[in-house]
Amino acid sequence: MPARIRRDDEVIVIAGKDKGKTGRVLRVEPDNDRVYVEGLNIIKRHQRPTPGRPDSVGGVIEREGGIHVSNVALLDPKDKKPTRIGIEIHEGRRFRVARRSGTRID
Repeated sequence: MPARIRRDDEVIVIAGKDKGKTGRVLRVEPDNDRVYVEGLNIIKRHQRPTPGRPDSVGGVIEREGGIHVSNVALLDPKDKKPTRIGIEIHEGRRFRVARRSGTRID
């Protein structure tokens, strides 16, 4: 299956506690069907400092949690509204296409 949502895509959350919020995709985990969106689904982790590493700080760490890929939709580059993604083959190359406006993504 082609990668419909990739790193650095602008997405909108369509379900869950952050519904309606938009952000940039930081990381994609295709094996787990998860995307990590900048500033959304913030989780807290209590972390103890590691003695061997000077950059390891302790305390409560806030970071982005994963969101299931079915709960986000790509934003159309033209009108910034949610769109589905199609695949167009042109001269042997595959391109992602916004179904809403027909514009190529990439």
